[in-house]
Amino acid sequence: MYKLGIDVGGTNTDAVLIDENLNVVAAVKNPTSDDIYTGIMGAVDAVLDASGIDRALIGQAMLGTTQCTNAIVERKGLAPIAVLRIGAPATVGIPPMVDWADDIAAVCVDSRIIEGGFEYDGKRLAEFDEAGCRAFFEGVRGRVEAVAISCVFSTVRADDEVRAAEIAREVLGEGVHVSISSEIGSMGLIERENATILNAALYDVARKFTEGFAASLADKGVTNAEVYLSQNDGTLMTMEHARRYPILTIACGPTNSIRGASYLSRRDDAIVIDVGGTTTDLGVLAHGFPRESGVAVTIGGVRTNFRMPDVVSIGLGGGSIVRVAEDGSGAVTVGPDSVGYAITERALVFGGDTMTATDVAVRLGMAEVGDASLVADIPQEVAEGAMAAIRTLVEDAIDVMKVSSDPIDVVLVGGGAIVLPQDLAGTASVDKPEHAGCANAIGSAISKVSGVYEALVDYDVTPRDEALAAARAAAIEAAVEAGAIRETVEIIDAEDVPLAYYPGHTNRVKVKASGDLG
Repeated sequence: MYKLGIDVGGTNTDAVLIDENLNVVAAVKNPTSDDIYTGIMGAVDAVLDASGIDRALIGQAMLGTTQCTNAIVERKGLAPIAVLRIGAPATVGIPPMVDWADDIAAVCVDSRIIEGGFEYDGKRLAEFDEAGCRAFFEGVRGRVEAVAISCVFSTVRADDEVRAAEIAREVLGEGVHVSISSEIGSMGLIERENATILNAALYDVARKFTEGFAASLADKGVTNAEVYLSQNDGTLMTMEHARRYPILTIACGPTNSIRGASYLSRRDDAIVIDVGGTTTDLGVLAHGFPRESGVAVTIGGVRTNFRMPDVVSIGLGGGSIVRVAEDGSGAVTVGPDSVGYAITERALVFGGDTMTATDVAVRLGMAEVGDASLVADIPQEVAEGAMAAIRTLVEDAIDVMKVSSDPIDVVLVGGGAIVLPQDLAGTASVDKPEHAGCANAIGSAISKVSGVYEALVDYDVTPRDEALAAARAAAIEAAVEAGAIRETVEIIDAEDVPLAYYPGHTNRVKVKASGDLG
């Protein structure tokens, strides 16, 4: 059986085929197209042709895509939704989407805050207003495609959210998608609510690209493959799960690269630098998985708190435009603008008229791309100045990602990695493994399935050992429910953080488990 891994980037769409022993059989790059699908199918054709295998032998196909991110950033394809918050009278001072830009807030047809919700310890804040909930959904019937439901401290007790979801389905019908915040975000009502609203608005986008990808594979003769989507913790989810939680695909590109870098370099702890055509993403590999961000993350101008990888992006890539100052100082700048997927038309080494970071790398003998004779006229001092600028950008970003002054291992991946020097300050070693250019697609293909459990626990009520054991068991069950083989599931991360501002001995307990795909 073979696995097909695909990752859609801003410049290239990468595809790999991996055999049952996780060896790379074929790997290709194909330009990303404006409509996404043309680029994906071009990459599929190319990798199948390069491998020459029987398409019926592909048993699993994994896709990492930027479509949900693009839909939020570009405000395109978002479904009309209704927003219900359960938290009056405590939360009426800050209405839903209070700080959203008008162009994205327009996805909300109507919103309401009703009574209900809980205190931090699970005690009821106010009785759930079931009549008000039903009246709200009856008022938006026929006008929305999805519903977002949030509730005060629903991560402690989700009773009111679950009941509101049941009422929504009764009134609006099973065809309307319902997102509840306790399944998506973490502590913090506003940020968790924001993430839930975005998840609901992405429903139609997710439905179209999941159905479209499966149909496109069938058209290419890949008919026996189970299809999975990459999510932003470095693991996979089923098509059904992706349609329920499309927001979890956001930032899956960097996480795929981090997982792929771990597999290719055989390292579990390092900084991964993924250089594309337009941007460079730096992430931290911790215990074989991406380090999760510990702060709220803004997506398309919306502040959220659902899980996201700790990634820093800088405006540097293989297509970054190199300029020499016209004031006579000779200063050289690189980026942040890029020729992007038009690099094969505009870069000097390909006969174009724009000097890029790739041209500089070829001029300095660091890479063999295109026609080196076309960049021979770049002055040595310009090339060296550009490389010095590139080095400064990357070394500064490495310092941002490090948690100590000690040197750290670095793994270079991505098609644009040819523009980076391998003697970077602050590093213990710099590795660029074989197939590094397609690490993102490899990360997608070799990914596992995960489950996460998070709760507030008072250790005065439930002893720490008992609470952690229960959390581990719940995380394992969540991974199995997501499609993991039970015998392969293991705990990959566990933490309990004391919350000083809560009474008693309250801790936030969070455990993550992962296992092989069934």
